[in-house]
Amino acid sequence: MSILYEIEEIFEIIVQCGVLLLECTGVTTLLFTTFKTIWGCLRRDPKIRLTLAKGIALALEFKLGGEVLRTVIVREWSELAILGAIILLRGALTFLIHWEIKTEEANLE
Repeated sequence: MSILYEIEEIFEIIVQCGVLLLECTGVTTLLFTTFKTIWGCLRRDPKIRLTLAKGIALALEFKLGGEVLRTVIVREWSELAILGAIILLRGALTFLIHWEIKTEEANLE
């Protein structure tokens, strides 16, 4: 019984490291996109809205991946409900941003 408990603890640590990696990657992507967008605004780049939308969408994908991975170690229904709501919200935001990307690309053509 003790070895199963140790394996479960190791698995939980691995999942938490994966979640942390995905979350940090999402934040880093968003920060990089922000600096790139500010630079583009200063240069008056006409595609700056598209660049910003693509960067936000990519950052949200990483954050969404972290939330999905976090569901593996959820122990209570209340936690699962909160994670489900976060996943739905981020999924909806990703959908809206992808819609805006398509609209912006169509406007630039």
